[in-house]
Amino acid sequence: MTQKGEFHVQTQQSADKDPKAMNQSDITLECIRTGNNLLRGELSAVQTYELAIKRHPGLATAFDLDRISREHRRSVRILTAVVRGIGGEPTSSSGAWGVFANSAPTAANFLGAQSMVESLRVGEEQSRNDYEDALDAENTTESFKTIIRSDLLTSVEDHITSLERL
Repeated sequence: MTQKGEFHVQTQQSADKDPKAMNQSDITLECIRTGNNLLRGELSAVQTYELAIKRHPGLATAFDLDRISREHRRSVRILTAVVRGIGGEPTSSSGAWGVFANSAPTAANFLGAQSMVESLRVGEEQSRNDYEDALDAENTTESFKTIIRSDLLTSVEDHITSLERL
């Protein structure tokens, strides 16, 4: 660890000299991957909610959708800080998941607002599963697990409850 408590990603040469360091390096790299995967999901959620709000601006649920979108933007900031804090470069793209996720509300658009809300709820359930998988993973640091448990996962569970009420 560095003085600030951040993890240091070691070079392969130093890892070859110390097998324990290699294990820590591998764990750190996996933790960065996990953080970036969760970050891609949050970036996708932001894009999806913004699209849903744009397509249904007069919808009575727009206020709730905007609140959830703001909370996802907050999660993006948290995950960006976590990835940087463990020595990684945070992703800035939702990648292929974003393309897929953005197609769901567009397809639901043909069926109406209720179908769109249902597709958003399904996306939140997938996010919950992703966070639970990160909690179960050996490579997720305890400090990262604490952030997931105390903040990120509770937000997603609140989103699911909110969408079920709409």
